[in-house]
Amino acid sequence: MAAPSWPRFLNTDFSGTAKMSVSVADGVANWPWGDPPQCRWSLSVGEGYGLGVIDRGAYFHFDAHEGKERLRRIDMQNGQVLWSQQNELNYRDLYGYESGARCSPTIDGDQIFTLGVAGALTARDVETGAQQWRIETNQRYHVVQNFFGVGSAPLVNGDAVIVMIGGSPIADQAIAPGRLDRVSPNGSLLIAFHRNTGEELWRCGDDLASYSSPRTMQIGDRKCVLVLGREFLHVIDPVEGKSLGNVRYRADILESVNAMVPVVSGQRVLVSDCYDLGASLFEIKPDRGEAAFRSVWRDPEGRRRDQSLRSHMSTPVLHQGFLYACSGRNAPDSDFRCVDFATGKVQWTAMERRRSAATRLGEVLLVLKETGTLHVVRCTPERFDEIAVWNLDEASGDGSADRPAIRYPCWAAPIIAGDSVLVRGDETVLCLKLPTSS
Repeated sequence: MAAPSWPRFLNTDFSGTAKMSVSVADGVANWPWGDPPQCRWSLSVGEGYGLGVIDRGAYFHFDAHEGKERLRRIDMQNGQVLWSQQNELNYRDLYGYESGARCSPTIDGDQIFTLGVAGALTARDVETGAQQWRIETNQRYHVVQNFFGVGSAPLVNGDAVIVMIGGSPIADQAIAPGRLDRVSPNGSLLIAFHRNTGEELWRCGDDLASYSSPRTMQIGDRKCVLVLGREFLHVIDPVEGKSLGNVRYRADILESVNAMVPVVSGQRVLVSDCYDLGASLFEIKPDRGEAAFRSVWRDPEGRRRDQSLRSHMSTPVLHQGFLYACSGRNAPDSDFRCVDFATGKVQWTAMERRRSAATRLGEVLLVLKETGTLHVVRCTPERFDEIAVWNLDEASGDGSADRPAIRYPCWAAPIIAGDSVLVRGDETVLCLKLPTSS
């Protein structure tokens, strides 16, 4: 039996949901949630904001350390570092944020792919960490630095590694930093590289990059790639590398950025922004070889108090027709809420004035507040049903050997594999042990 895994951002189905064995499911269902979980191990991490991925009984963490980009393989049982690989990193953030990875690696088969904050796409062997190929995409495709660098997870589709690049004509390198309103796209929003050689297979999409990540979606009998770029929501044929259609979705504010991954249910797609637009639900169907967009519902533009969902950094979790998500741009105007996917009606709001990110584990949500508390919330549209709060922002045990505290900013949603939950704070990753039935 294969070891439990979480091999890519938001898991293999892009849902942010854990796949549980019977023993873990039974243990979770009968756990007295008021008892905090044991800490299996803790890991000191370098600069960056994302969590890693889990596969083959190991956790893979991508960060920056002493001016280098670093990928480590860690044993899931004891936290031992099995290997560590580094590359040079040359990055300076326009707003003073950290220089580490904003997104997760992607594991597929025997390879792990990383896309760093400065645009370096690297393929490595999962077992040894040996580098197979590396492409400095910012240089090759003349990318004008986005506000916070590169922050999109790679997508593997067959032999293609599909990444959001958003290059521009070389002349745009002379544009002042931060003036993305003056930058022109050149048809390289998405680029597919051969997984074995790094050879470019195709490029597509007339748009600049966002902080969202590409995902797959079935439209009719065709498997498509869906990606929310800086200006548009795009549908792309990953075999032929051609656009099937797009719809504009960005607030008319220079600093507005898209970060959530589109949420898909059947032929319907939800996107959201925290600036002026709020959320919209589209139905996408095949139409004479292309993709046709139909608006199902849309938040009123500019009326934030009347908008159903204003997603910023985190992606909503969809369960049984309801979205569970953080809404709001910054701490003062944020909350956690439940929204009817089909209608946009808000069912309830809670946890006001702080941002958070959620992962689903069966019938409960693990909601990590950016300050470091982990909230266990039941998946129900009836009311905000909080079962427990784990104060991970406080050390436990004797203060040294048991569990260190995690600190702000805790911006990555927890990841789960088997009986392990991983959470991340500013300089620490914790591996917590879930209960299992005997």
